Amino acid sequence: MSIAFYAPMKPPGHPTPSGDRRMSRLLMRALDRAGYPVFLISDWRTYDGKGVEATQQAILGEAPLETERIKSLFASKPPKLWFTYHCYYKAPDLIGPSVARHFGIPYVIAEASRAKKRLNGPWQAFAQAAEQAIDAADILFAMTKHDRFALDRDRTAGQRIITLPPFLNTREYQFAPREKHRGQLRLLTVAMMRDGAKLVSYRRLAAALKHMTLPYTLTIAGDGPARADVETLFPDADFTGALDDDALKDRYADADVFVWPGVDEAYGMVYLEAQASGLPVVAEDHPGPSSVVAASLVPAGDAAEFARKIEGSHENPAGYVYDHHSIERAAGILRETIGTLP
Repeated sequence: MSIAFYAPMKPPGHPTPSGDRRMSRLLMRALDRAGYPVFLISDWRTYDGKGVEATQQAILGEAPLETERIKSLFASKPPKLWFTYHCYYKAPDLIGPSVARHFGIPYVIAEASRAKKRLNGPWQAFAQAAEQAIDAADILFAMTKHDRFALDRDRTAGQRIITLPPFLNTREYQFAPREKHRGQLRLLTVAMMRDGAKLVSYRRLAAALKHMTLPYTLTIAGDGPARADVETLFPDADFTGALDDDALKDRYADADVFVWPGVDEAYGMVYLEAQASGLPVVAEDHPGPSSVVAASLVPAGDAAEFARKIEGSHENPAGYVYDHHSIERAAGILRETIGTLP
């Protein structure tokens, strides 16, 4: 069964690193491990992050052209299944349902998110398109409990919803035994620097660190347009800039605790990476982090409790990630589910 893969928000080959890009690549690898040849059928993006009606209308106008291009290109040898990763109101799948209907093949989405409140407002056109695509899916792979609630509530007749927890290739991360704290706690944060929820998380982390009673150092890996604001919040931190995967693994191995509040995170691949390295994680109790963090969740905005959790975090969460969030487990879920399709 050849599978056509599509990620409307950010294709796997996009130059800007992010958790979304990372998961799209991992899904393609997991599908391959499940025994299904997979190929990227389109790298056309539909993303509108600002809610601009003119932008959405322009993208909607391009959709028929991309749809017809794919139908023509694969007319002699169509795929057996269409697999979309991440369809939601800011980046709907505008081509998959039409192509799947044209070729008479199953249509599947992983990480579909319904947002009824967006059906009115600046993302109205895209929200409607996302709902239509989600309605058309034969199978929806829900990657968080938060998403699954709405998918179950609004599922269409005959539609199946399968839990597929976020995952990574745990074999790429080596658990590094950690010595007792050598005078200072070595804290690590890995996050993009931009306005909105990311900057809110940085501000909450800064507030929490003011309650620390133990000496510590903080390393921040990441970059972005709000870097100046973040540097102001943490004048004594070590800023590494954006790091590649190998450099990040070294940072995980050198740290004592990974700290990131995670406001509005879908789930946060960095939490899985840190835990796979045996690094304790402290995060706020939001739907995203709570779906991937084994312990040490604190109430949102409770700066003092966040600091206490940092100073008391000694658990090794690697086993949790290996058991619940490995690529092998994901491949098994994909194999078992897709194998039931006609």
